[in-house]
Amino acid sequence: MILTYLSALETILAGTTIVFGGIVEGYGYGLSLGTNWPYTHDIMQLAAKKDPEAIHRILATLVGIFSLAILIIRPSLISIIGFVSVVFTALLGMATLYVLAGKLPSIFQGLHDIAAYTTFVSYFLIMLQGLGMFKLDIVSFLISAIVPPHFLYFVIFMGGVVTGTRRMKLKIGRPWEKDKERNPWLQAAWVIHGIVSLIFIIAVVLLHYWLTLIFTALEIIVGLWVWDSSNRNPLKPGMSIGLHQLFSILVVVAIILNSIS
Repeated sequence: MILTYLSALETILAGTTIVFGGIVEGYGYGLSLGTNWPYTHDIMQLAAKKDPEAIHRILATLVGIFSLAILIIRPSLISIIGFVSVVFTALLGMATLYVLAGKLPSIFQGLHDIAAYTTFVSYFLIMLQGLGMFKLDIVSFLISAIVPPHFLYFVIFMGGVVTGTRRMKLKIGRPWEKDKERNPWLQAAWVIHGIVSLIFIIAVVLLHYWLTLIFTALEIIVGLWVWDSSNRNPLKPGMSIGLHQLFSILVVVAIILNSIS
C-alpha cells in the first residue's frame, strides 16, 4: 500500500512541476537563475522569495528523490520507465535553458515536455495499478500515445517546440497583422501544433473518449488565450501558460481513464 501512496504523491509532484514550468514561462522567470543547473547557491532563498523557477527546480528534485525511492521499493518495468523519464526530464531541463538562451534548437524543449509527461503518466499508472484499476501493458499503452490515431505525444512535442521557438520573448503573431518582428518558424510550429491538435480531436471523437473531448475543448479555449496573451505581452503572458499545462495534464488523465473504462 505504501507504493500506492508514494506513487500518488509522485504523480501530484510531477503534475505540479509541469504546471510550475508554465508559470515560469508565463511570468518571465525562465532564465531567472541563468544557465546554472541544477542549482544556484541561494536557490532556497530565491524560493522563499517566490521565484517560480527556483520552486520549479526544487519540485523537480523531489520528483527525482521519490522516483528513486519507488524504484528501490518495487523495481519493475513501469518504475524503470518512470525513473528513466525523470533522468531525461532533468537532462533536457538543462538543455531548455540553452534553448531559451538561443544556443540550442527548440526540439529539445519538445523532447523535454515528452519526458516530463511520461514521468507523470508512469506514476499515475503505478498508482492506478495499486488501486487495482489499471492492468494494461505499460509499453503498449505508451506506444498507443505515439502512433495513430491521436498522436498525443506529437501534440505535446509540438507544443514544446512552440515554447522553445518563442523563447519566452517572441510574439506568436496574428496572420492579419503586419509585424516586422514576426518569426516564420514560430508561426509554422504554431500551425503544425494546431493541425495535430485537430487530428487529436477527431481521433478522440472516433474513439468515443467523451471525457477527453470535454477537457480537450477546454484546453483549446485556454490555448487560444495563450495565443492572445503571448501576442499582447510576449515577455509575461501570465497565468494562461500555467493553465494550459494544467488542462494538458487533465487531458492526459482523461485519456487514461477513458482507455481503461
